[in-house]
Amino acid sequence: MYLLVLVHILQSTLLAVQSCPALCACTYGYSGIAEIRLVQCSDPGISAVPINVPADTVKLRLEKTLISRVPRAAFYNLSELRFLWLTYNSITSIHPSSFVNLKALRELRLDGNLLTSFPWEGLRDMPRLQTLGLHNNHLSSLPAHAALFLPNITYLDLSSNRLTILPAELLDLWFPLPGQQERPEQRRVLGLHDNPWLCDCQISMVMSLSTSLASPVVLMDQLLVCRRSLGQSGLPMTQAELSRCMRPSVQPAATKVISPLGSNVILRCDATGYPTPTLTWIKTAAYTGNTRSGL
Repeated sequence: MYLLVLVHILQSTLLAVQSCPALCACTYGYSGIAEIRLVQCSDPGISAVPINVPADTVKLRLEKTLISRVPRAAFYNLSELRFLWLTYNSITSIHPSSFVNLKALRELRLDGNLLTSFPWEGLRDMPRLQTLGLHNNHLSSLPAHAALFLPNITYLDLSSNRLTILPAELLDLWFPLPGQQERPEQRRVLGLHDNPWLCDCQISMVMSLSTSLASPVVLMDQLLVCRRSLGQSGLPMTQAELSRCMRPSVQPAATKVISPLGSNVILRCDATGYPTPTLTWIKTAAYTGNTRSGL
């Protein structure tokens, strides 16, 4: 009896490894001297991520299907997966935990979908990811916190989206000041073309720094075009007159002011930078004896 149970378990395990999802093709290829499992699903009749992909799959391609969403833990059993292509489907949403357990993944491509946002925090589940393709989607903005999850990405394609500005946090990641980088400097390839860029000083910084020989960034296409810029719409950035950014600097007239309760106090603070920085005064309610201090 024990032997029969053991045989059944072994057969179930082999079936899970060797079976191929319906409407998909499972083959073997070679990477160096090793044989690897390749699975391709490109039938227009597929409307959901297959759940029975062989566990030893190294490269999975789900392309030109009717898949519209990627659910939570969609690839949890594919711990050996290194290449995941979800290109030219109809994907509109990705769960933040869709990529749980993909610790070996090196390449994720989501080109040609309908994404208006991307779960950047999900990159934590793919610590070895180096290539991220988001070409030809509907992304209209990049959140500042995306920079927290992109340090390991050396190839990032954001071309053919609806992006207008780049957050300063990404510029700090891509172009760190001397002494700021925590790891050896690595070159990054960025795809930023075919977006309706607001031609401001930040995108100007990307253009000017990426053209230097020692730049840590290489643009796939240098031809970025101004789409939202007063008097310069439609001009290539190389021909537009763009201002350079200046980091903000704040200089208060006094660092500490103590005054009797009820008296008037005039506070001054000078700020320089480009674009012109915005100052916000915060009032506190700190009492000391008969006086009140602080803004």
